[in-house]
Amino acid sequence: MRDLSAAHIEAFLEMLSVERGAAVNTLSSYGRDLDDALSFQREHGRSLTEAGVSDLKAYLADVAGRGLAPASQARRLSALRQFFRFLYGEGLRADDPTATLDSPRKAQALPKTLSIAEVDRLIAQAEREAGEDELSRFEQQRRLRLLALLELLYATGMRVSELVSLPADVLSQDGVFLMIRGKGNKERLVPLSSRSRDAMTAFRALDPEGEEDQRKWLFPADSASGHLARQVFARDLKALAMRAGLPAAAVSPHILRHAFASHLLANGADLRIVQELLGHADIATTQIYTHVLEERLHRLVSEHHPLAKQAKKPEENR
Repeated sequence: MRDLSAAHIEAFLEMLSVERGAAVNTLSSYGRDLDDALSFQREHGRSLTEAGVSDLKAYLADVAGRGLAPASQARRLSALRQFFRFLYGEGLRADDPTATLDSPRKAQALPKTLSIAEVDRLIAQAEREAGEDELSRFEQQRRLRLLALLELLYATGMRVSELVSLPADVLSQDGVFLMIRGKGNKERLVPLSSRSRDAMTAFRALDPEGEEDQRKWLFPADSASGHLARQVFARDLKALAMRAGLPAAAVSPHILRHAFASHLLANGADLRIVQELLGHADIATTQIYTHVLEERLHRLVSEHHPLAKQAKKPEENR
């Protein structure tokens, strides 16, 4: 009997793309993971589409035996779950063999972040460099671009891919909010600070030269996409960090996104609001910042509870 597993994987990926608007990176990850499971089942003379619970357990044991991290193992299982739910929903299977499979345990790592003082130090360094005299037009434009990127990222908490691909006409709006197109082509509104707006305006005032099709991007570049590559921004950001006296390994666009969320929560923002601003579809994703809320509550009680104050000053009761 012909094995249609590869065709079913292709149909599954097409469904994710068309119906759910999955990003290219997401489709690639699912494709790689399912192709790996397909290869394993074929090596053992089985069809992935017709695999049972024991077959999938054998595959997951093989993945664990290769030394993959628990997070990578969990991602493989997630891909399988989505795939078999699709097969069940399409009537290609009468059951879902992943329903009883347990996810590998993984430690909940706290996100790396920067303190407010460290972010201030980073921005101050970018401002100093952008304001230096006797710069060539190209160098001034490059430094203003880095400052604008930095201000925007810390002000909005955007994903770096969302940041570098902002359209140029985002500046033609009222300037109070930014409309960001995120994962799955979903749009969300985020407030725009006056500092980040001023930094964008200063950068665009130099009218960077480029092809006509590049002018549709806020941060145009001579690249296949027409806009700045996220790797270029990450490289420039690390170089700026070192000039500011910060470890390069401690600074990245993603760490600044974490700093945005952590600093908001530490200063009283609601977790649901932060979820909306970050563009998280599930509140569970935002709950990696729960430790920030716990620290804030502990500080609140320590500073304002009358018994806590009495415990701090026992000498007053003598």
